Amino acid sequence: MLGDEQLAQDSGFHVFGIRHLSPAGAHHLLAFLDEIRPTAVLVEGPNDASPYIEELSSSGVVPPIAILAYTNELPVRTLLYPYASYSPEYQAFQWASRNSALAAFIDLPSEHALSLYEQRQRTSFISESAKAEEYQTYVHQQRTLYQQLAELSEEPDYEAYWERHFEHNLQKNAYRMSIHQFSLQMRELTARQEMKFAPQETAYNEIREGYMRRKIQETIASGHAPEKIVVVTGAHHASALDFRFPSMTDQELNGLPKTATKLTLMPYSYYKLSSHSGYGAGNQAPAYFELLWQCLQKGDLKRLPALYFSQVAVHLREQGTHRSTASLIEAVRLSEALAAMHEGSQPTWRDMRDAAMVCLGYGELSTISEALARTDIGTAIGRLPEGVSQTPIQDDLNRELSRLKLGKFKSAVATTLELDLRENRKVKSEEAAFLDLKRSIFLQRLELLGISFAKKQRVNQVSASWAEVWVLQWTPEAEIQAVESTLKGETIELAAAYALKERLDSCADIAEASRIIRIACDCDLTELMEQATSALQGLAVDAGSFEQVAAAAYELSVLIRYGSIRRIETNSLLPLLRQLFLRGTLLLMDASSCNDDAAHGMVRAMQSLNTIAQDEFEVVDDLLWFSKLQELASRDDRNAKLSGFAFAILLERNDITDERVAQEVSRRLSPGIPVDLGAGWFEGMSMRNRYALLSRVTLWQQLDTYIGSLEKEAFHRSLVFLRRAFGSFEPREKAAVAEMMGDIWGVGADRTGAALQQPLSEEEKGKLDELNDFDFGDL
Repeated sequence: MLGDEQLAQDSGFHVFGIRHLSPAGAHHLLAFLDEIRPTAVLVEGPNDASPYIEELSSSGVVPPIAILAYTNELPVRTLLYPYASYSPEYQAFQWASRNSALAAFIDLPSEHALSLYEQRQRTSFISESAKAEEYQTYVHQQRTLYQQLAELSEEPDYEAYWERHFEHNLQKNAYRMSIHQFSLQMRELTARQEMKFAPQETAYNEIREGYMRRKIQETIASGHAPEKIVVVTGAHHASALDFRFPSMTDQELNGLPKTATKLTLMPYSYYKLSSHSGYGAGNQAPAYFELLWQCLQKGDLKRLPALYFSQVAVHLREQGTHRSTASLIEAVRLSEALAAMHEGSQPTWRDMRDAAMVCLGYGELSTISEALARTDIGTAIGRLPEGVSQTPIQDDLNRELSRLKLGKFKSAVATTLELDLRENRKVKSEEAAFLDLKRSIFLQRLELLGISFAKKQRVNQVSASWAEVWVLQWTPEAEIQAVESTLKGETIELAAAYALKERLDSCADIAEASRIIRIACDCDLTELMEQATSALQGLAVDAGSFEQVAAAAYELSVLIRYGSIRRIETNSLLPLLRQLFLRGTLLLMDASSCNDDAAHGMVRAMQSLNTIAQDEFEVVDDLLWFSKLQELASRDDRNAKLSGFAFAILLERNDITDERVAQEVSRRLSPGIPVDLGAGWFEGMSMRNRYALLSRVTLWQQLDTYIGSLEKEAFHRSLVFLRRAFGSFEPREKAAVAEMMGDIWGVGADRTGAALQQPLSEEEKGKLDELNDFDFGDL
């Protein structure tokens, strides 16, 4: 084992290699700092983030937290540096703060780090297949090397190897010296592969290490004695940070690529630490490692299994599943037995998970999977107090969450929030009376900005005018998205206005313009609402798409109908709605000359205009609309499905007599009409109010006669449309049709219903097989 003087390599300063997010690394580092009592603690991390260290160390900061570097232009690119309470770097900051020592980051500034990182990523995934294959070979060999370490140690994976040999080793200086030797030997093993298959990796690390050596020299030059300097760095760099190797020169530094960046602090989460570490070091079980850290602080690592299984039991109990004390004791014993197979070691996380599955899950992982996830990963979210450096939009986001009493929803657990946008007359202040409306405006703005904290859910039609349902869940991604929005404005409102203005400037059709008007209303951006209205008026002059006109008119009608709920004046939109409705009505006939694929969109558009005609009959020309529907319903030279759909709307309005129904059904479903047109017409008619259809016995009599008149091949072709039509019927509607047909056939509704419940006979199954093999040609 190397001595301390060998580690220094005559450089004088002390290098303490760590694994990021290592509880044992933090534990041993604190002991080492207490022993050396340095005047300067230098940490691997972006040098330009050094001013933030004091804030990271301040009271009120609750890890996990992260430093976020982001580019100062769109599209935003980011780099993250996350820290848990047991991160060695975070504990180094805390020690320096308590002991009035200098604490500084010494890695490349973010402007260089982000630029080099992007170049490295592009090089790693280049399109030249030969080089790409070489890089993949290098990645595979690296993974194989780490897996071989695990296999030689008889561990299931590298994480288990690391925990047993590094996290559980409490001997003085063992962690530091082992990591130095580990770094030295791993670099020797991988150097040749790296140079051959991934030279960009070698170059990237050499640039970083040269810069870190430069910063160490500058610290010494500023007056700190070398023996009073401790450098905290990742294990890979530990053996390279001494002055046997050259430091970066001024010329080399000036030649580095760079991109304009900014820095901010942000809360982080254990869930995000478990899925992706900014360092790439990984931390599959951050909540478990916090338990390990607590045991190390108390000097009692043997308590870890008991604490772990107790946590699992607590979470199981919360789910309504109970486990006895005896089961917990057995789990502890089994984990210790598994560990005993590795001489003299404590149980690792893997050992405890295996024991939990056997003793608490009774062999089934699914029984305890959620409890294990809460114990291993946890739901912890960091917190930054007011006054800690953040971007203006982050500050505004936090202020709004507090003002609107939404702070409690800033949780990793998804929570449903129901809003009632109507005025609350039971409270005295206006702020309280319209609290839910103001919440809605805020959440709509976040959604517009793509900040994933809030996701809107659908509500039933009865309460759609005044009710909203949101699912709120905080994630680090949401915080990053907020930071990215800083480039659009310094507050949520300004950024939302900027984002919507961008969308309006690129708007090229009336449907999109009408959606922008609706969004502007929901976000309470009145000025943009007026601009979007003007844009819509201009676009409407040349609009020739029935579907787009209908979509635009429908958006306006919804806004007019519910605008009062949002306290928005909408009378100015009435002439525009009237104009769009008239244009859509006049376009209906020409647009109905389309194929069945286009008919799907036409049906939705017809539904939209028909809804407007019913809801806004005092504003729009509903009589003209219904006259056009009558014309379409009677035309044979338009899409049959659309003609049937128009007929169904008229049928629903009770504008058609039974005699007219019989005549039209007889005409449409006659042997002389091509079967795809007749059955397609029925399919379109069946897409509207089923009650109106089921109440017309003559219609079903005509359909029965029509089907009975078809030849075998024509009958098979008709089944394509009829099956599609009846496929959307609800079970009770299908039962009603069956009972009606039973009465028509004279066999009785009850008998027909009972027959339908019987299993298919072999002959009937054969008929279905024949149908499945039928060649439907171009259908």
